[in-house]
Amino acid sequence: MSWARSHLCSALSLAAVSARGATMEGAAYRWLSAWPAPQEPSMEYQDAVRTLNTLQTNASCLEEVKRQRSDPQAQLEAMEVYLARSGLQVEDLNQLKIIHVTGTKGKGSTCAFTERILRNYGLKTGFFSSPHLVQVRERIRINGKPISPELFTKYFWHLYQQLEEFKDDSHISMPSYFRFLTLMAFHVFLQEKVDLAVVEVGIGGAFDCTNIIRKPVVCGVSSLGIDHTSLLGDTVEKIAWQKGGIFKPGVPAFTVLQPEGPLAVLRDRAQQISCPLYLCPPLEALEQVGLPLSLGLEGEHQRHNAALALQLARCWLEQQNYHDIQELKASKPSIRWQLPLAPVFRPTPHMRRGLRDTEWPGRTQVLQRGPVTWYLDGAHTTSSVQACVHWYCQSLERSRRTDGGHEVHILLFNSTGDRDSAALLKLLQPCHFDYAVFCPNVTEISSIGNAGFLGNAHTHMVRGPRGHVVKMSERALELEHQALPPMTVSSRLHWSRSTVWTTNGVWCRDACRDQELSRCSLSLRPLSSPPLTCLVLDPTDQQNFTVTLDQVLLRCLQHQKHWNCLAEKQASSNLWGSCGPESARPGSLLLAPHPPQPTSTSSLVFSCISHALQWISQGRDPIFQPESPPRNLLNHPTANSGASILREAAAIHVLVTGSLHLVGGALRLLDPSMSQ
Repeated sequence: MSWARSHLCSALSLAAVSARGATMEGAAYRWLSAWPAPQEPSMEYQDAVRTLNTLQTNASCLEEVKRQRSDPQAQLEAMEVYLARSGLQVEDLNQLKIIHVTGTKGKGSTCAFTERILRNYGLKTGFFSSPHLVQVRERIRINGKPISPELFTKYFWHLYQQLEEFKDDSHISMPSYFRFLTLMAFHVFLQEKVDLAVVEVGIGGAFDCTNIIRKPVVCGVSSLGIDHTSLLGDTVEKIAWQKGGIFKPGVPAFTVLQPEGPLAVLRDRAQQISCPLYLCPPLEALEQVGLPLSLGLEGEHQRHNAALALQLARCWLEQQNYHDIQELKASKPSIRWQLPLAPVFRPTPHMRRGLRDTEWPGRTQVLQRGPVTWYLDGAHTTSSVQACVHWYCQSLERSRRTDGGHEVHILLFNSTGDRDSAALLKLLQPCHFDYAVFCPNVTEISSIGNAGFLGNAHTHMVRGPRGHVVKMSERALELEHQALPPMTVSSRLHWSRSTVWTTNGVWCRDACRDQELSRCSLSLRPLSSPPLTCLVLDPTDQQNFTVTLDQVLLRCLQHQKHWNCLAEKQASSNLWGSCGPESARPGSLLLAPHPPQPTSTSSLVFSCISHALQWISQGRDPIFQPESPPRNLLNHPTANSGASILREAAAIHVLVTGSLHLVGGALRLLDPSMSQ
């Protein structure tokens, strides 16, 4: 793989170099500035993933994307150019007999249901989805399984080399990360000769790069809501217009019941391009003509996704001349919604088994581990968090103990992008968590002893799953004006006076008075003791090259501040009641010998997912057993007293939500099989 290695080195070097005219200091501000990593002959798959990751930060590519945002149509045209350079024409995609699905929430679950149903018919299925939880291979599946590392490597380098041949004077030869994977999925599905491909839209629909598909067999729109407002618009009607952009003339499309405004937009979009759009009847209508349907995914909201999946699968099978489906009620107009209702039919045994056997990790997933129960759901919009809360509360009700033992309820949360984290956290307040824990989407952080300076900055590194190190430039992370490893963020951020030295200044917070976060001037000075080298132990598949360390840590502090403010408002309005034992609910921490203090002291910030999980589980999860817990994890009074309570609790219930990337990092640690 000498060719691959040479391109990897050049790509990583390109990612580390700032644009012409940028200062070296500006380049050093990157959290994950990538330098060439040591290589081994057996690392072909990791080479591919590392090179793929450079497409997140290619400066020329980012500039191109910025220019195209003002002309969204140019994005599709650019995708068609990349497709042609890769050796395919748009018409070639028609061979894949595609099911194209968009929506705000539930589109991934709908795709998973649909794929599993059709696989039960003996069909060879392809499934393209995003994002991935643990390994990037999850995005491209054949027969429900992520493609193998060998297959991923083969198709990655084939496509990369093909596109490299078209490098022009501007050096823009490579599409961005998601575009590349979309192109790669098309090549994989065509070369591996799948019978059909289920394709999930990335963002929006009209100008999403998957929308170069001209003739899908059928399209679907799952539930709509507010998300990605900077790209799609700030109202659900604007977002509906974007989602309806996947409709094609003469291609049947299905949607679930939506609010009246966005549903009208979908209807108008369909009429404008002569797309027959149908409204899915609820799952109850199909159950009335047969036995109740069992779903492999928990949550009441999954019934909407299952209803849409059944219609998509039925339509695809009919288009391919499968005749084992008997319609009991034909399509008829809905006077209220001015859309025809999709037919009511009796689900076949294949369909029933498909719904029952569907697996989709990280969505309403429960892991029962001794006294610790993990509830994982990547909800990240207001509507999906509402559904998540409903599912979580129902699950708790079913598992409620009858022996009176103390139960501890914990929220592990992070939110990214332009999402309104305060609004999401407010929706989670009714769950009455005993602790709220916040951490960035960084899987693991550790320290390895002394290191030299890069000027006044520490030397930081990123380590992949095989321990190969990629250097990165980042200012020293210091707390309490001491040279402490970043893992002590978990114990120090909450002391009465904490400082974090970052690339842009010193962020200060007075936890006692809960003052506003304020920026102070940065004054780096020689340390009294040698600094420690930080290792961010994220696997290559989970590295994010688009954020900085200070950004993600600051974001977590903001989440904590929002949560504390909400808790204080609840306390002042007596929504939580008094702190006395007589008013505390059964199993509350308020009955514990050393209860946590109210409001701000019942929340904690940890520097990575691993440290958060270690504090929460206290070694009581029989599978998640880290070799050596970090030092100083319990230095903070709340962490220390909470650890005693967690060790003695009869049951610990943990909801992990707010970000699919957070859920993915947690699953990598909690379910080692997902990393294999």
